[in-house]
Amino acid sequence: MTDVALNPAQAAKARNREQAQARLKKRYRAEARFRFYGRAAIVLALAFLVVLLGRIGLQGYSTFVDYRIEVPVQVDADRVDMADLAGSNFNLMAADSVLAMLGETDDAYGEASSEMMEILSSELGYLVLDRLREDPSLVGQTITVEAPMKANASLYYKGQIERATEAGARPLSDRQLDWLDELKARGLVKGGFNWTFLSSSDSTEPEQAGVLGAVVGSAMMLLVTALLAAPIGVLAATYLEEFAPKNRWTDLIEVNINNLAAVPSIIYGLLGLAVFINWLAVPRSSPLLGGLVLALMSLPTIIIATRSALKAVPPSIREAALAVGASRTQTVFHHVLPLAMPGMLTGTILSLAHALGETAPLLMIGMVSFVPGVPETFTSAATVLPVQIFIWENASERAFHERTAAAIIVLLVFMVIMNLAAVLLRRRFERRW
Repeated sequence: MTDVALNPAQAAKARNREQAQARLKKRYRAEARFRFYGRAAIVLALAFLVVLLGRIGLQGYSTFVDYRIEVPVQVDADRVDMADLAGSNFNLMAADSVLAMLGETDDAYGEASSEMMEILSSELGYLVLDRLREDPSLVGQTITVEAPMKANASLYYKGQIERATEAGARPLSDRQLDWLDELKARGLVKGGFNWTFLSSSDSTEPEQAGVLGAVVGSAMMLLVTALLAAPIGVLAATYLEEFAPKNRWTDLIEVNINNLAAVPSIIYGLLGLAVFINWLAVPRSSPLLGGLVLALMSLPTIIIATRSALKAVPPSIREAALAVGASRTQTVFHHVLPLAMPGMLTGTILSLAHALGETAPLLMIGMVSFVPGVPETFTSAATVLPVQIFIWENASERAFHERTAAAIIVLLVFMVIMNLAAVLLRRRFERRW
């Protein structure tokens, strides 16, 4: 039996069918490659995120572990000047008391007590001073105080300073390491959660430094930013989208708003320096000043996000409201804005979260200064978390570097909370409307 030759029409159909199948297979392969590239990009992004968070976590988790010592300090009346309590060397008394606990005595040159003071926090002396100011009758008695160990001593307990390292390459001597081992073996030094890091402000001593002042400063600054940027941005976007006539002037305004959203943040710092400090005399390095600068920076983003949310509302909503006799203002504020509220809130909170992480504009307005306390008012000197991280990273002490990573963790938690708030508010408004 022989094959019957196809006529030209059938042959053409067969070729077209084969070509269509080839094109279909090519599209399927292209789609498979696109899916692979997309999944690979997601995996790569997640890998970088895991590496970043893992690096920060590994470097900063040790900050939340604190080693403290309780010392019964013998206050020698002969070494205390009642007329000038602050001039007395209570740190030396604390060091002598610890040496006595270890059964050692100081030498004629005071080298042992000097080395002991290098592993004890100066907070011991301040605590004794405070107790004597409250009750001067304690002079000549024993005052028991508790404070963290010096930063290098804490690093040794955490394994970041090793005895195997050459003596000249580590900040602690062999005798100091022996003392630290004996103090821990006797149970005089105990580890626990580092509440000091969360309950104190910045300090020149790493073991006493904390983020409370920076957290409060960030919250106050963000409050100013939200109170200014959110209502102004929403109202400006509402006017431009719903009420403003479409002409060359509104087109020019829209172009400039889009351009301002792409301006480097440090330019807003220069603007704040020129306008708010040099012209309006707003107190430098204050939450009010930082909030004003970040409000200017956040406005373009909030306006753009709000206009996008308003555009997403179906035109039928406006038409139905106008058809039943509602005015233009009633239509916008009673119908359009409530439906656009989830997108507006999301854009506003994400813009504020972005402002929270900004450092460059704040450096330009003087918020890089050392602020040891918690700001009490919006015009008080303050620092914020991004600037605090910048300062600690540039510090020479090794212990500040682990606190840098811990402060980044606190900042990330702050931003995650804000993002969760945005998601929850969006869902609440979506369910309501």
